[in-house]
Amino acid sequence: MEVTYRGKTKNLFQEDGKFFMQFKDDMTGTDGVFDTGGNQVAGSIAGAGHECIKVSKYFFERLKEEGIKTHYINADLEKNVMEVKKASVFGKGIEVITRFVAVGSFIRRYGSYIEEGKPLNNYTEITLKDDDRDDPLIIEDALVQLGILKEGEYDKICQMNIKISNIIKDILKEKGLDLYDIKLEYGRLAGSDEIVLIDEVSGGNMRAYKDGKYIKPLELSKYMGI
Repeated sequence: MEVTYRGKTKNLFQEDGKFFMQFKDDMTGTDGVFDTGGNQVAGSIAGAGHECIKVSKYFFERLKEEGIKTHYINADLEKNVMEVKKASVFGKGIEVITRFVAVGSFIRRYGSYIEEGKPLNNYTEITLKDDDRDDPLIIEDALVQLGILKEGEYDKICQMNIKISNIIKDILKEKGLDLYDIKLEYGRLAGSDEIVLIDEVSGGNMRAYKDGKYIKPLELSKYMGI
C-alpha cells in the first residue's frame, strides 16, 4: 500500500493499480472545538470516519441512479475505505457552495442586505482550499487567469453543483429534512478533461435541519434512517 496524500480527515492510497480513500476519526476545528469547516485537526471522535463514509456511500449511489458522474466506485464500510477513480483537483483544490438559505458566512459577509434565514435561489460560489488564507472566495476571472480553471469550466462546474445540490436537497426532503447549504468538490478524471464530483458527500459538507433545528453532522444518518 502506498499512501499518496495525508489529509486532515482522510488519507489517499493506491494498491495494485487501484485508488482508495481511508476515512479517519479525526475532526477539524479551532482551538479544540470541533467545526466541520475548520482548517486544523481539533481531535478525534470514535466512529466519525464510519459515519462520513456511510453517508457518502449512500449519496454517491443515489447520485449514480440520477446519472451524475463521480469518482466513486464502491465502499467497504467495515474498513472505512472507499475505492475511487483517479482524479486530479483544480489547482490545489476548490470547493463549490450552493446556498438555499442565508446563514453562516453568507450572513457574516452580506448581513447588511439580507436577514438570516431568508431563502436564496441556488446562490453558488467557489472558494479555494487554502488553510493559511481561510479558504478565500474567488471569482471566475481569477480562476482562469491563475490557470486553475479553463475558459468555460466555471459555468459548467457551477451548473453541475446546482444540479447535484438540488438532487441532494430532494433526497433530504424525502427524509423530512431541509438543506440550507452544501459544499462539494470536483476534479478531472485521470487522462481526460471530464469533470466529476469527488471527495465525500457527508454531514460535514452541508447544513441540514429538521423542523428548524440544526442537525449535527455526525447525526445525519440517524435522521435519514441509514
